[in-house]
Amino acid sequence: MHRITLDTFTYMKRRLLIAALFTLIGSGIACSKSDSPTTPTPTDPANGAIFYTAIGASDGIGFGSSSPCIPFTDCPDGAGYVQILRRRLSEGGRTVEHRNLSIPGAVLSRAIEDLAREIGQPISELAGNFVERQAPFVPTNTTHVTIFAGGNDANVIGRAALAGRGGSDPSAYIDAQVRQWGTDLEDLVARIRSRAPSARIVALNMINLAGAPYVSSRPQSEKSIMQRIAVGISDRVNALTSRNVLVVDLMCDARLYQPSNYASDGFHPGDGGYAVFAEDTLPALRDGANNQPNTGCAQRRLFP
Repeated sequence: MHRITLDTFTYMKRRLLIAALFTLIGSGIACSKSDSPTTPTPTDPANGAIFYTAIGASDGIGFGSSSPCIPFTDCPDGAGYVQILRRRLSEGGRTVEHRNLSIPGAVLSRAIEDLAREIGQPISELAGNFVERQAPFVPTNTTHVTIFAGGNDANVIGRAALAGRGGSDPSAYIDAQVRQWGTDLEDLVARIRSRAPSARIVALNMINLAGAPYVSSRPQSEKSIMQRIAVGISDRVNALTSRNVLVVDLMCDARLYQPSNYASDGFHPGDGGYAVFAEDTLPALRDGANNQPNTGCAQRRLFP
């Protein structure tokens, strides 16, 4: 078991990522060749053994919780939503194998990496992006996948918009960035499907970050920008329902706007927030529940 405190995790993160990423590259390449045949035998997610793969950033390792995990470790007692889901999937005696590909600081795609570099806040080469650094290592025998993307990306787009990248029409600039983000998300899903065609894919949509504590002291104009980005990203996740992806509606869960469900940084969930993530995700991941996201909830319009 690997357990660390939030304070020590911040200090250790860079060194751990260096070692862990080399471990991933070495083990991931080997697994891509030998986990299962090129065309995996279809599985019944409701009855057979489970191989759960998580795609994410720092949320995937439970950063902000009372028990975050070192990347790429087993961490069975972690307090993040991925670790909770893994435990819940094993209830009833089902066999559950697991690969957590989440890397702190990662963004969805090369496009966001390039944008971050252009505004002088580059993404660490160790973190990279989901499309290039995580999708290639999805085991071919994966039966269940979760994807949670967009938090780091929204911050990059928001900083770019505030830096004047959109010129006289920041809304049009934001919308264009979100459209590209959605295209890249579809690419991620396609790459996962090419690796694990039989997998049940579950995507979590985005919270309205304008209502998160870390922006509470910012001017309303900045909150409106963050809201436009977050709602746009959430809508692109919601659109995956047309591609046979199950979508979890975090955007409209009022509990995820309570400050008590956040970590001290006001951005990452705390124990309570991760518990809500897991509760909302479990029906889709375990049972295939297909609940359409609410596109009219009040949480989408917190600010003008």
